Amino acid sequence: MILYYAINSDLDINDLKTKDPYWALGIVLLSVILWLILLIGYFQKWIFQVFVNKNNLEKIKLNGLRREAEIISSKKASKFNSKFDNYELELCFKNLANTEIIHKTNITDTKPNEKRFEAGKQISLLLDKYMKKPPYFVISSATPTLSIRNLTIRILGWLFFTFIVVAYYLFSYQTESHGMGWRFMSFGHPLLIIPLVLLFYRVLVQFIFKKLTGLDQNSVALKFKGIKTQAKLINVSQTGTYINEQPMMRFELEYKDTKNLVHQNSLKKVIGILDLEMTKKQFLDIFYNPENPNQIAFANDLNKI
Repeated sequence: MILYYAINSDLDINDLKTKDPYWALGIVLLSVILWLILLIGYFQKWIFQVFVNKNNLEKIKLNGLRREAEIISSKKASKFNSKFDNYELELCFKNLANTEIIHKTNITDTKPNEKRFEAGKQISLLLDKYMKKPPYFVISSATPTLSIRNLTIRILGWLFFTFIVVAYYLFSYQTESHGMGWRFMSFGHPLLIIPLVLLFYRVLVQFIFKKLTGLDQNSVALKFKGIKTQAKLINVSQTGTYINEQPMMRFELEYKDTKNLVHQNSLKKVIGILDLEMTKKQFLDIFYNPENPNQIAFANDLNKI
């Protein structure tokens, strides 16, 4: 916005007369579509997803598969004088395929006097049998509830953001139209650039996360549904890609499924100093999807989730 208004501060009003009004309206329509995509996305993430999560938790409570989990580590993450204690837990339990996994999660303890979430203790979990969308499990003793305060803040935040967008359209029209409609709109106007940048940022963050970790949105589902096995390391080669000066390597793997069928597949992973040892191993632990054995991931990467 600073760049745009600095460059267009001395705009000649007569130049607006020569601009095609339909072309300008097309740019306005494009900007509105981009803002709608953003606002709908934020509404789904901030507000609608709260009700979806609550509904999913209630279904898991009714139909979930029970598993006993051991607390490997417990770290208090709540601030001083917080109403409830919050813990970062590292749990060990069997997934839907009876494969032992390690999973990290945050727990809010409403009964701190019982000290239920100390390292070494066990808690009962209920796993979602379908694993189509989060949350994938719930503590059996938990009761899904809505935080009215939190939900109100989310709604007000979304309404405030939407108000700013609408207000900026009105502000731009009144200060830049000079009685000539939307002719001032161009591909360099902030009303178009800002949503483009925000959408690009969203895609970029997802892309970088996938490249750095080698994980995608299906990785958590694979962790909870997958079967752990040892894969023979056939070959390791560089892909030519570097992220933060660390090379991305391609691992050629061979493994068998429960039907004793042999599969060959490859995985890409950014290798840091601590991961160099895995390039010299003969066998590596992986997870594969029993429904689609070609869908695989390194066990160490999944355990970090």
